[in-house]
Amino acid sequence: MSLLEVIVLGIIQGLTEFLPISSTAHLVLIPQFLNWPDPGLSFDIALHAGTLIAVLIYFFRDWLQIIAQGLGGNFGTDPGLRRNKTLLWLLILGTIPAGIAGLLFQKQADSTLRTPIIIGTSMIVIGIFMWWADRAGRQQKEMGHVSMGDALVIGLAQILSVIPGVSRSGITISAGMLRNLDRQTAARFSFLLSTPIILGAALKDAWDLFRHEGGVPHEMQVAFGVGILVSAITGGLTIAFFLNFLRRHGLGFFVAYRIIFGIIVIALAVFRHNGG
Repeated sequence: MSLLEVIVLGIIQGLTEFLPISSTAHLVLIPQFLNWPDPGLSFDIALHAGTLIAVLIYFFRDWLQIIAQGLGGNFGTDPGLRRNKTLLWLLILGTIPAGIAGLLFQKQADSTLRTPIIIGTSMIVIGIFMWWADRAGRQQKEMGHVSMGDALVIGLAQILSVIPGVSRSGITISAGMLRNLDRQTAARFSFLLSTPIILGAALKDAWDLFRHEGGVPHEMQVAFGVGILVSAITGGLTIAFFLNFLRRHGLGFFVAYRIIFGIIVIALAVFRHNGG
């Protein structure tokens, strides 16, 4: 891989993992359209590791408070978290459905489902769903009022993120808004919920890498390090930007982006299929 490819893919991962526009769609399709080679498993691990670092650093104090309160301690000063001492268990509950779905369907998600038609259709359909959720939700509840029902619905919605093009953040934020969470709380809960899933994906990929290849190949070590750094920095900046954005704006821009992107992907796939 060239340094340019490493940097571009790291930026794409950092942006699209947390914006509701699907990291898988962009990481699958953009290299295909640019005729870049498959970066391989070790680089996938680097990208996951980078965004994991980003979300852990950004929400480090939140996680300390959530874990401490969940175990009966008294740490942290965030008022919303203080009002919801069961949040650790709610996040665990919300993680279980997607964890099971990942184990059952990850092979299909990495192979038969990674077609431009499926990705483009998912981009459009979930974009429309996001538009509806953004308008239907009453925006009444903050983190202190997230309930077991909210966590379960959002966790079940996260199952759909195994389908390329859906977007983990897009589907979970939308589900949260339909449960009447305000936009920022829905996004914050979504990012906290993504942490164990990203961690699990990184650990599974790392296990597969060491089992099949014995570790990061020597020729990929520089790309590995740069990929982690770029995706971590971009991911952290993206989280900060998006949470701030949602204080004043809805999801309209991202809905429009998804629909336009999906239409272009489907059109190019049909054009290529017809020999254009």
